Amino acid sequence: MATHSLFLLPGDGIGTEIMVEVEKLIAWTNAEQLTDFSTDTGLAGGSAYDKHQVAITDEDTEKAKAADAVLFGAVGGPKWDDVPYEHRPEAALLRLRKEMAVFANLRPAICYPALADASSLKRELVEGLDILIVRELTGGVYFGEPKTITDLGDGQKRAIDTQVYETYEIDRIARVAFDLARTRNNKVHSADKKNVMKSGVLWDEVVKGVGKDYSDVELHHILADNAAMQLVRNPKQFDVMVTDNLFGDILSDVAAMLTGSLGMLPSASLGAPDPVTGKRKAFYEPVHGSAPDIAGQGIANPIAMIASVAMALRYSFGMIELATKIENAISAVLSDGLRTGDIAQDNRKTVGTEEMGAAILAKLKA
Repeated sequence: MATHSLFLLPGDGIGTEIMVEVEKLIAWTNAEQLTDFSTDTGLAGGSAYDKHQVAITDEDTEKAKAADAVLFGAVGGPKWDDVPYEHRPEAALLRLRKEMAVFANLRPAICYPALADASSLKRELVEGLDILIVRELTGGVYFGEPKTITDLGDGQKRAIDTQVYETYEIDRIARVAFDLARTRNNKVHSADKKNVMKSGVLWDEVVKGVGKDYSDVELHHILADNAAMQLVRNPKQFDVMVTDNLFGDILSDVAAMLTGSLGMLPSASLGAPDPVTGKRKAFYEPVHGSAPDIAGQGIANPIAMIASVAMALRYSFGMIELATKIENAISAVLSDGLRTGDIAQDNRKTVGTEEMGAAILAKLKA
């Protein structure tokens, strides 16, 4: 089996704790010769700033770009609220996304049967939920220029963020969404604000054009604000949703909470296939944050981080069977009644990070 390289960036807060459980999982799959991963670990976010005064060093950025896949924990916390804007912990994420050119962010929202009652919505609305939001990740208002704050005098300031998209950026993310829809239920919703934004007009035009190449996939247009409402009203109407960077950030968090906890969900960020090798740059992370309020207590939920490994196996390494076994192990542990604090329920056993990770690994071994 060829050796594949993984670059681990635990980050800050609970990121370091959940990454430990991933390392145990990788050690076991390597020992069983199910995988042959080599791993290296770097610093990102506040931990990198404390040591190097930057959110991520050039060296670690190059290691991330060279790896077959990056596994990322979480960054940030109040400790770094006052660092210079360009060195804030989140700058590590933005730099990696841009330099790795991972433009396609895949964020599944899956409601495990055992957790249907943990959602704030009624069981019948979320049981069996399986949505995939495809978010454009390297363009739009987060990266557009100019991006400024100008002092106008007399105590007044003007802040400017610029929403910018070009045809090729919309075309490539739309094709990712349509291709994925073909592996699911052949339905895509494209969310924008074409009623008030010129970027939305272009978005809609390009997506419709791409849709002509996928006549077997059902395409629906939806305004982003209505998409947010419909996610809460009737979420199971959606299969794949494709949208821009800003709306994708918001809508994927809404979808995540339908499942009961942000601590449950993984994500993948993929680049374009290399013209020679066909491989994509790839970046995997849980959608939750660094949770500084519980960091160091051993109570964080490692499921989203472990599920991110399953996504890496699926999308970067073609190890579909092993990915499915990990996902099934997670489901089995939840069915057995084990819960971390964020998904605690009456008459269920509440466990910590290490115990949850061990239970998932035990199911996988079995």
